[in-house]
This record gives sequence, structure tokens and C-alpha cells, in this order.
Amino acid sequence: MAVSKPARLKVILGEDNIEKLSLPNGIPESLEDLHCSIKTTFGIQGNIRLQYMDQDFGSDFFNLNSTNDLKDLGTVKVILHQTATDLSTTEVVLSHSTSFDLDDTVSMASNDTSNVTRKEQWPKDFAIPHFSFETELQLEHGNSEYLASGKLLTVSSRTKSDILNRLAEEIFKYKAYPDDTHFYIVAEALIKKHPCLKEPGSSSVWSGWKQRLKYKMGNYRTQLKMQGCVEVSVNSLKAKAATDGFPAKKMKKPKRAEANFYPSLPVGQTCESLEKERLELLTEAEKRKNESVVREKMALTFAYRRQEVVNQELSVRDFRARWPALFRHYEINAEFHRLTAVPLEDTFFAQLDVHMSQLIGVIRAKGGATREKTAGIFHILDQENIHVKRECVLKALIVFLGENPQDLIKEYFENQQDDCEGELEQLTMAVYVIRKEGGEHHEPPADIGVVIEGVKVLNELPSFTSACALLLGDDIHHQSGLSKTTSLYI
Repeated sequence: MAVSKPARLKVILGEDNIEKLSLPNGIPESLEDLHCSIKTTFGIQGNIRLQYMDQDFGSDFFNLNSTNDLKDLGTVKVILHQTATDLSTTEVVLSHSTSFDLDDTVSMASNDTSNVTRKEQWPKDFAIPHFSFETELQLEHGNSEYLASGKLLTVSSRTKSDILNRLAEEIFKYKAYPDDTHFYIVAEALIKKHPCLKEPGSSSVWSGWKQRLKYKMGNYRTQLKMQGCVEVSVNSLKAKAATDGFPAKKMKKPKRAEANFYPSLPVGQTCESLEKERLELLTEAEKRKNESVVREKMALTFAYRRQEVVNQELSVRDFRARWPALFRHYEINAEFHRLTAVPLEDTFFAQLDVHMSQLIGVIRAKGGATREKTAGIFHILDQENIHVKRECVLKALIVFLGENPQDLIKEYFENQQDDCEGELEQLTMAVYVIRKEGGEHHEPPADIGVVIEGVKVLNELPSFTSACALLLGDDIHHQSGLSKTTSLYI
């Protein structure tokens, strides 16, 4: 199996706004994959088209119709499609404060049918929202007086209610069930922006606001439940089995980084209509060169699939039989982004590369059995192939943490495939690598894949590092509600 050479592209997002796109697995074969990579990396919503710089025509830009026109270190220009209505009534809101050229020659509606509620994770710096005009006037006056004389603002119940309501709405944009740390962050940010709201009698100047936020968030969820918000109504007593009729028993809420743990079904869709889409997907997934149709239907059925994962706790084998299109390289990446609002492989590779030299230094500095076990791994570290370097670092890290790499990584030769099939069926979770007979370690393996609960969920992956990243993607999706046996081991 050939391993793609990593590539980098210069991406023009707008005037005075240029970014670098790293493609660890090389330039994608399909234009749809390239679109997906650019949109997830730079947080673009809606439809885009690309133009590439052609050196043969004086560096003019031409519409990109095939990724075969691109080369490593090439230049592409992103053009965002907007409808006439969108242009006149809405702003284009993109992460990283990027701006884009708007294409006013072609109008296309957004094809974001996944109906995801949240587009990003909890922010590093929580931004306090604007309150009502009356409240803002009081706070402005109170802050000025506090800075001048140190006098604190006497907050009326009406003002306090307005502040808590707006903060609860803002918190819900990121999490329906925030924990104590999140309330602490919000309360601290509130006092930093509006110091006149300090409460000197509390253990800290913001602990009173933190406690009020916790109660307000509970009340806000109750209001949303009455309005039919499925993310919170799924935990109502009416929605639970008779044996689980206790408020705190079997709470269905995010356990890791899921931003869209239990999304609502798309507007105009029902379980019956989406089940029909799922059945059509079974047929579409068998067709060749049909990625665009599969992508569209997978995005449309995301909420239906997530509710199934959380409610039914299917085994991996049964879930794969119902959703075979999900178990593909590009679909795991897409599903992970829909679920967590974070690009999977791009983030994994970027962070691994950033910390690679430090990890190598820390691991090599450790002596004893660790140095002895990692000596053979580091022996091939000097290879120029970035995939081999990443593989060595991950294996050495496993040893450094006191684990055995062979518990996760199963390596075979091509003539052992019959024997490996039976062994893989007994494994709970593993990355398998099938190497060519007599081949060197730096040579591309014949196959790389992922096994969960004895089922080959992915194969023909471009690298060992991709397999590790995608295993994490599978893990966070299935951990939310699939087989309890898997959850014990992951």
C-alpha cells in the first residue's frame, strides 16, 4: 500500500489573510476531501469553491476542478458562496476571525444539513455577553464609580435576573451540562469585566455568582425541556425506563469532549424519514465514486445516528451493519468534527509534531528498562519519512508510560494473514499492521487498520499515526453509548 507524501498548501482566505494548510497524508485524491480539510481547519461554514495558481499562465488563478492540478507548496484561493438573502441579512461568521472573498456570480444555499447545535468547543477565554440596554447602563455607571471610589453596585433583582439569564444562554452555546470548573470560569470572567459586581462577603469575590449560575443553569434546562429541547428532555423521568426512574440515574450527557452529544433532528425530518435515508445509504455506500452523495446523507442523518448511539447501546458489529458508510477514513474525520467541533487528524498530527522533539528528549533522558526497550525504536527514528518518525514517537511514548506497545499494536507479515484473522477477532481494541515479507520497517505496509470488539472497522489506512488518531475518533463516538464491554477497556 502506497503512503502519500505530506504536502503543504498556501491558502488565501481574503485580502491580507493568508494561512498555511498542512496535509500530513498528502493532497487528497478527491476535491470533496480537500474542501472538507480546508473547511474544518479554518472553521468555514457553508459552501466554498477553490481556485489554484497556475504558473504556466503568469500565476493567474483558475477554478480548481481536480486535485491533480495541485502540487506540494502550491497556492489555492478560497471563495465562499452566499445566497443573495444571506448577503443582505446576515454576517459571515467564521472562526479565527478569517474573512473570505464572496462569490457574487454564483449563489448557492448552505448545505449544512447535519443540524449540529454547537460549532466550537468551550473557549479558552469566556466572553461575557452584552446584557439589556438598561443593565449595561447600570454596569457602566457602577464600574466607573468603583474605579473612582471603590464603591460596589447594589444589584436589583431585575438586573441580577437579566445577567444570569444571558449568562445561562451563553453557557448553553457550549455546554448543556457544565461542571463546577466552567461556572468558576464564567463567574470570574464576569467580575473581571464588571468589578462593581464583586461580593466581598463571600469566600471569593465571585463565589456567590458562581452558585447563582449553577441554580440558574438548572432552571434554564427545565425551561428548555418544556420547549422540547431533546438534549435535556432525554433525561426527564418520562423518558427513562421504570427501573431508572430517578433524576440522577443514567444521565445521558457528554463524558468527554462531545459538543453535540444529543442533537435534535433536522427541521422537517422525523425518525421515519431518516430511517428511510439510512436504508438508502446502504445502497449508496456500495456504489463506486459516490462520496458526495454519501457525505450528504451522512451529514443529514447525524442527529438520528447520535440518538441511536446514546439510546440503544448497540455493539460495534451491529452498529457497523446499520451504518457501514461511517467506517471509512474520511467519514470518521467528518463524524468526529460534527460531534466535537474539532478536526481529528489535523489536530492530532499538528500537536504531535509540535511536541515531538520534547517528547523524544524526555523519553531518551529516562534510563533503565525504558531506555533499553526504546533503543530499538529510536534506532530507525532518523528516517526522513514523517510517518515513520511519528510511529516511533508514539511507540516510545507507550513504553515511557509503562505499557507494552504490543497490547495495542499487532504486527504481522503478509503470509500470516490467515493466522491474524482469528487473533484479531479476540481483541477488544487494536491497531494492526500487515507488513510485506522481507520489507524494511520504513517501507509502506501492505495494510493498516483498526479493530474494535473483534471487528475490523477500518482498513487500508495511509499510516500508523492515522490509525491511532482514527481509533480515538471511533472511541469518543462509541464511548458515548455503545457496548459496555468496550467502555471497560478504552
